[in-house]
Amino acid sequence: MLQSYKKMYFVCYYFNYLSYLYEINAIKNTNINVMIQISCLNNGKMLEVPAGSDLQSIYTASGVQLPYPVISARVNNVSEGLSFKLYNNKDIEFLDVRDPSAMRTYVRSLCFVLYKAVSELFPNGELFLKHPVSNGYYCSLYIDRAITLEDVSAIKAKMKEIIVADIPFKRVECQATEAIRIFKEKGRDDKVKLIETSGKLYTNYYMLGDTIDSFYGNLVPSTGFLSLFDIVKYYDGLLLRIPSHVNPDKIDDIIKQEKMLDVFQEHLRWNHILNMETVGDLNEACQHGFATRIINVAEALQEKKIAKIAEQIYNRTAEGRPVKLVLISGPSSSGKTTFSKRLSVQLLTNGIIPYAISLDNYFLPRDKTPKDEKGDYDYESIYALDLQLFNEQMQAILRGEEVELPYYNFHTGLREYRGEKLKLEDNMVLVMEGNHGLNPELTPQIPDESKFKIYVSALTTIALDRHNWIPTTDNRLVRRIVRDFNYRGYSAQQTIARWQSVRAGEDKWIFPFQENADVMFNSALLFEFAAFRSHVEPILNMVPQNCREYAEAYRLLKFMRYFYAIRDNEIPYTSLIREFIGGSSFVY
Repeated sequence: MLQSYKKMYFVCYYFNYLSYLYEINAIKNTNINVMIQISCLNNGKMLEVPAGSDLQSIYTASGVQLPYPVISARVNNVSEGLSFKLYNNKDIEFLDVRDPSAMRTYVRSLCFVLYKAVSELFPNGELFLKHPVSNGYYCSLYIDRAITLEDVSAIKAKMKEIIVADIPFKRVECQATEAIRIFKEKGRDDKVKLIETSGKLYTNYYMLGDTIDSFYGNLVPSTGFLSLFDIVKYYDGLLLRIPSHVNPDKIDDIIKQEKMLDVFQEHLRWNHILNMETVGDLNEACQHGFATRIINVAEALQEKKIAKIAEQIYNRTAEGRPVKLVLISGPSSSGKTTFSKRLSVQLLTNGIIPYAISLDNYFLPRDKTPKDEKGDYDYESIYALDLQLFNEQMQAILRGEEVELPYYNFHTGLREYRGEKLKLEDNMVLVMEGNHGLNPELTPQIPDESKFKIYVSALTTIALDRHNWIPTTDNRLVRRIVRDFNYRGYSAQQTIARWQSVRAGEDKWIFPFQENADVMFNSALLFEFAAFRSHVEPILNMVPQNCREYAEAYRLLKFMRYFYAIRDNEIPYTSLIREFIGGSSFVY
């Protein structure tokens, strides 16, 4: 049934595309000045412009004044660059860098400028744009020697020179075979593998002067749009710094994230050992029948890490500093629940009996719950918890006393007691999963030596190619879309609509405390996008085009099609991915 649905979808897409091409050619080949109607959603005005006008000229004619320079637009709820030309009636919403889609366009374009600067200064060098960290993007530059401060200064000066020159970004659409030929000549095997394994007939690349690269999304019209950036030496690489999404006139301060960087680097080292640095590598291996081996190795590496964490907890106890409270925190859809269950199994193998406690059960009664700026109950806030009761009970448990644990009834919004009593024995440890586990305000009265803090997140471990990383937020959003559809009755449209609010709560209550962790655990798996593809595509295809969420659904669909799909029967029942797609051997 699913395969029939997919075939029908692609047939419809193909005929719509042919109709679109016919319409464009008909307009181009006529001498009549055809006018089209544009509905501008920013100011509610209807514009009449010549067919073939680009978004940049339409923005000028619209009279729209955004607080910051326009970067891109949503056209019929699909994100497009300002060079995009229109040949029939459309709805348009112009975007500045405060919008996540526009910020992605800005960062992609800035990365191309960085690549051009590096190519001109170090013709035999290799640039690898790896992952976000410390309010920027970490990059490795391989030039057969250590990078110096003088190198970084030269790169920054060259980038400024390119930006001042206001060079246009030129998009070239061509047959995939032609793009493969071009990138082969340039020694870009990462791009060649991705194009070859994605199965596309046509693709596109960009030109910036005589520099060629491919980016899987829109770019700004020219380098002059990229007025704000910085690049600094960061450990053994570079940190590309970008405008703040909150205050785009400034660049956010660098936040020290050594533990986060170590986690990223650890997985990148393993990817290098496995020769699985990019999606093209992964696709090629899966197409040659090595999917099961990749899955088994990735799962074994993750289990090895969990076992090591359990041993750290055991060793603390053996050294006379017994851990009594394990606090597990992380953002939405990071896999905290499955991690806590697998950690509990490993604790048992060390002779430690885990007892799971839900932090949610310490919510205040609903009438005492704080509200956010929209007037909704703010369950993301730490002050939605009864901190006094929590600390009183934890202290009593640590003293060896018996307490009756509360239960929060989400239907009534009231706290209940159901007779669940707990007395901690010598060989027992409390395992608590919750958003605020690393926040010092949660456990100020509990001695640090009694606590072991773990930060869990899906820190994407693979890149599309060497100049296109996969955002960690995309990893978690795909997980959440599948989980919400399977277990919570939410559509992809509903999940996407809530996502920015969820992200705002994480920025406020989770991310500032992640470096407080004793250990970080990366719950992302090398193969997981390939595993999610067959699950998430039908769900995303249900999002109607006449809603704002369609833009994100459309982007994710395009992105997921770069992955060779892996069947469910190859994924172990203990896998963390099973928390989202179903079939887990754990009870939730």
